[in-house]
Amino acid sequence: MADTQPNTAIATDAPPGSLITLDGQIQWAGLLLGPGTPYEIASSGLTGWADLPALDSGDVLRPDQHGAWPGTQWAQQRTVSATVWLLPDSAGQADAVIGAFLAGTGVQQGEQWLAVRLHGRTLACRARVSQRVVPTDRAYATQGAAKVTLQWVCADPRRYAVDERVAQTGLPSPEPGLDWAPGLDWPLDWGPAGSTGNMTVVNEGDAPTAPVVEFRGPVTLPSLTRLEDGRRLQYDITLADSDVLTVDTSAGTVLLNGTASRLYTARPDSLPEYLFQLPPGPTSLAFRAAPGPADPRASVSVTWRDARW
Repeated sequence: MADTQPNTAIATDAPPGSLITLDGQIQWAGLLLGPGTPYEIASSGLTGWADLPALDSGDVLRPDQHGAWPGTQWAQQRTVSATVWLLPDSAGQADAVIGAFLAGTGVQQGEQWLAVRLHGRTLACRARVSQRVVPTDRAYATQGAAKVTLQWVCADPRRYAVDERVAQTGLPSPEPGLDWAPGLDWPLDWGPAGSTGNMTVVNEGDAPTAPVVEFRGPVTLPSLTRLEDGRRLQYDITLADSDVLTVDTSAGTVLLNGTASRLYTARPDSLPEYLFQLPPGPTSLAFRAAPGPADPRASVSVTWRDARW
């Protein structure tokens, strides 16, 4: 067996996949499992990771003929299970290996990142440990070796890319055009390019993903519209040049400068935050504000992770 050392960074919610270097490795928060670690994955591997989660169906049975009217389908939470061998290199390492494993898989109130790398691609879910079975037989007592069962529950069943993507644009502004006052010299100087206030973001996964939207001032009545269906986020608020209004569409929160809730500023025709998602493929977005001159310092940024089922 290759010389391996137990993990030490256990308690922190490490960035997803930041410890993974090899195919077949699993990172749970700050704990690394799989090849090159004292925590080998059994030959049965993972269950539930690449499965389609169970679905809730909105189908309605037809009362006067066969079948049903098709309704919306919603994915339930994802359950992921793994069988892990605790294999310290020696009996002297058993306490450290077992201690790190137990500390990393204890009861946590909040979710943490569960990341898996297969065939060069690392995907991650937010999860919590829901079960841990550690047989304390003779091998465990004498060598610290055990065949452990772990189970995680992912409230959001989508698997996300580990790298965040960001797109940004300003408010629409015209090009200044030619300055005729001093006369024209070749080559012509048309001035700085204008802005359309539009941008296209691309979700390269196969599931819709929930972005984080940040409006930066100075701007009044900021809005972001999906041009494909006209649905938008819009807030009746005036932001100073140092203000940031952060809309987390997954959590359904609207925070001013990271602390004060401004959810109540949503306009009546603003889409509920959790419904403003990016479908698979490209999505065209438009940043707009109250009528009047556009301040070039105003901007909106969209941050997201590609999502897969």
